[in-house]
Amino acid sequence: MDAKRLETALAEEFGGTEAERRVVARQARDLADSGKPKRDRGHALTVPDVLRHLSDAPDDATLPERWNWWMGALDTAYSGYTPFTVRVVEDDGTAGVNR
Repeated sequence: MDAKRLETALAEEFGGTEAERRVVARQARDLADSGKPKRDRGHALTVPDVLRHLSDAPDDATLPERWNWWMGALDTAYSGYTPFTVRVVEDDGTAGVNR
């Protein structure tokens, strides 16, 4: 998972702040690095995969809400995705994550 490529794609597709894009991209990279998507879903996590699933979230959702919406769906289906959710995005680009 190329986090920088994902950040750029997230900006183009969903906007959000730089800090939001950075934290979502970091969570996506951490999720990809865990190998969990490949074990659970049969294929590695890709940038197009993330974009496709985030676009399924409610239209009025912020980028972190979209990400957490998808993690909730994955957690319901497979369990173990809660640690990859975003709790808070700080203005300085840091984030509180569930780990």
